[in-house]
Formats: sequence, C-alpha cells, structure tokens
Amino acid sequence: MTYAPIALFTYNRADHAQRAVESLLQNAEAKDSDLFIFSDGAKNEKAIKGVEDNRKYIHTVTGFKTITIIEREKNWGLANSLIAGITDVINKYGRVIVVEDDLILSSYFLKFMNDGLEKYKDDDRVSSISGFIPNVKAELPNTFFLRYFECWGWATWDRAWKLLNTDTKYLLRKVRMRTYDFNFDGSCGLYGILYCQKVGSVDSWYIRLYASFYLANKLTLFPGHTLVTNEGFDGSGTHCKKEAESSSAIFYDKPVFLTDLKVSENKEARKYMSSTFKQRLPKVGLKSCVDRFKSFVRRLFYIDCM
Repeated sequence: MTYAPIALFTYNRADHAQRAVESLLQNAEAKDSDLFIFSDGAKNEKAIKGVEDNRKYIHTVTGFKTITIIEREKNWGLANSLIAGITDVINKYGRVIVVEDDLILSSYFLKFMNDGLEKYKDDDRVSSISGFIPNVKAELPNTFFLRYFECWGWATWDRAWKLLNTDTKYLLRKVRMRTYDFNFDGSCGLYGILYCQKVGSVDSWYIRLYASFYLANKLTLFPGHTLVTNEGFDGSGTHCKKEAESSSAIFYDKPVFLTDLKVSENKEARKYMSSTFKQRLPKVGLKSCVDRFKSFVRRLFYIDCM
C-alpha cells in the first residue's frame, strides 16, 4: 500500500505538537508516510515566542518517510491555513490524513485511516474517515457509517474535498429548516456555529465542510472505539476553552479491522452517539425556549442568511 500523506497543523504550542508527533511515531505506518507540518504565523506579539518555540521543535522531527515544513510568514488563522494546506497536499497526492497539534493518536490510527481510504476510494457515497467517537455507553459495531463528520483526526480524498463550499450564507439557506437533523438530532449546536461563522465570531473550516458533506448526503466511516483523544481543553488553545473535564474520549489502543458492511447510515450508532452528546447540553429553561422561538422566526424569514 502507498500510505496517504499526513498534514499536521501547528501554531504556538510546541509541547502539544511534540505529543502529537510522538503519538504518530508509535504507528507502524509512520516511517513510510510523508509528513507535512504547517506552522501558522503569530497573530500578535503575545504569540511570537510560542510560534518560535514551536518552529524550533518541528525542525527536529524525524522518523517519517519525508518531512516538509511550511512556515507562514503571517497569521493565516486556523480556517485559512487548514483549507490552503489540505488543498495543496490533496492536489498532489489525491488523499490526505489531517491532524491538529492538540490530538493524541492511537498507535493504530494511521492503519485505520489508510485502510479506509483504500477500501472506499472509489465509493462516492463516502466522503471521509473519522478517528474520533465519544465514550458511548453501548456496544458499537467494529465500524459504521454516519451522515455526520468529526474532525479530530480524519482523512479524505480529492473528490470529497472538492465538495467544500465556503459560502456560509448559501449553506445557512440550505440547512435553515433542517436544524434538528443538521444538529445531529439536536445533540450539537452546529447550526449556531455556522451562523457564528457568517457573522465572524468564529473561524471554522470544519462547520463549512460538515455542512457541505451534509447537503451532499455523504457518509463518514467511524471506528467502533475512538482512536483519538483531544488534549486541547487545557486553556492553551485559540479555539478551545478550558474545561474542567475534557469533552474528549480515552482511546483503547487496539486495532480496528475493516469488514464489508452496508454503505448506509447506522441508525443505532447515530442514536447512541447523539444521546452521548446530549448529556453535555445545558438544561432547557424558559430563556432557551424563547431563544429557540426567535431562531425559528429568523430562519423562517431568511434573516440568518442575509
């Protein structure tokens, strides 16, 4: 097998980047994989030291087939940096595995990504492979498909990446009356994030890619147990707030073997995962009901997408 290139996106946290790289190196496939490390420029003076330390570290990385380092002179921001980086790599290789610097990967992460990329490379129904699932209190199948997408360690092909539509107003218009389904059965505030992207209060590549996949009715392959944990909830990140208890999951370091399965959404797995996410939602009060009614009115009259 020719292994897919890995695109690793870093900023100003050398310690996080080091742990991500060290976890990747525990994968047997790492030595035969091309690694592209993207280092964004400092957003402000406060970030300069962290960016410099991160760049000192990434120039010491070894253990992969090839290592290419791309240092941005200016701050591109997460969304622009990631979209441009993935586009460059995928245009050359036709597929890519994407990792951000706050992730810790199982030693079987690269195997699952590469196996999935190879098995479904010609199946247009499948848009991506995701390595993360939450701690579900149920026995899930070894692998399954969802009409949902998780970006904590994932992979895709050029045919699916071309579906990305960055026109947020267009995406809002298309999903505005399907918010319950779009929000993964009401378990996540994904429509709200898409709206925040429009008004500029978040900088998310993920929400636009998920919306693009959703509107195209594409499926994502998931493992039965998580192969990724996220350490970005320690307050050090730009886009993740500090949390007393991480919303990530602890992975069991064991392989996930691909078997032939029906290429359609697994309704049981969807129910279990959405139920797990719902446990983190705040209780519904009067204010929440009023906000939901206001949101409905805004969506009904296209106000959100103007």
